[in-house]
Amino acid sequence: MSGVIGFVTDAMDTLGIGSFAPTTMLVEMTKQLDNDRQLPGTLNVSHTVPVIIEAFIFITVVKVAPLTLFSLVIAAIAGSYIGSKTVSKLPERKVQFYMGIALIVTAALMAMKQLGLLDLLGTGNHLTGLTGIKLIIGIVGNFILGALMTIGVGLYAPCMALVYMLGLSPLVAFPIMMASCAGLMPVAGTNFIKSGDYSRKVSLAITIGGIFGVIVATRFVTGLDMTVLTWIVIAVVLYSGFTYIRKGLPEQVGRLKKF
Repeated sequence: MSGVIGFVTDAMDTLGIGSFAPTTMLVEMTKQLDNDRQLPGTLNVSHTVPVIIEAFIFITVVKVAPLTLFSLVIAAIAGSYIGSKTVSKLPERKVQFYMGIALIVTAALMAMKQLGLLDLLGTGNHLTGLTGIKLIIGIVGNFILGALMTIGVGLYAPCMALVYMLGLSPLVAFPIMMASCAGLMPVAGTNFIKSGDYSRKVSLAITIGGIFGVIVATRFVTGLDMTVLTWIVIAVVLYSGFTYIRKGLPEQVGRLKKF
């Protein structure tokens, strides 16, 4: 069962949806772990190799300017390092709530652009690299997103939105966001392995299943028409926006919603 979970969740990760949330849900539903204390370590250890493979495949098959790729990836890694010391002190719920609103607005603007109602966003969205002020904005933006990862704001959806709004092809977001996470996860995974706070059996099964899930999903993503891929990106950004708003709501409101 753990292998199936890995296949499904890392396929979802390859599509830009993410793997941690669905893995958490499926692992809890199927009672794969002896205790919840093993969950964070199992998530990081089990998905590290699939994410590295995702990054390698997308960097290989998707054309992206080397300067843009390495600049944005290094910015995200630097942001995560600094964020772990500073940003993590910010109120998590407030940041998630406002990030959710920003993502929903972005998704709406992206949809309007696709429908021909707004020509402000992107110039055809066919670029594979950034230069000048756009490159600087991209570096600063991905630095901030890397920092926000330390308080539970995922990189994928905001990175998709950032890349699109700078005029890059939607497909270019994939090697950037995968490589960013591939640079971050091995460090966390190694720490959990050293401490032993993870399930070795479950992690190995998820990793093996995840590798196959990545290979299958990558073929799907890279073969998509850009219009279809853009609408998938819009859906992912919109879904993530509502998810962040729900996480960011005060606990009292969250309790009321259950009744």
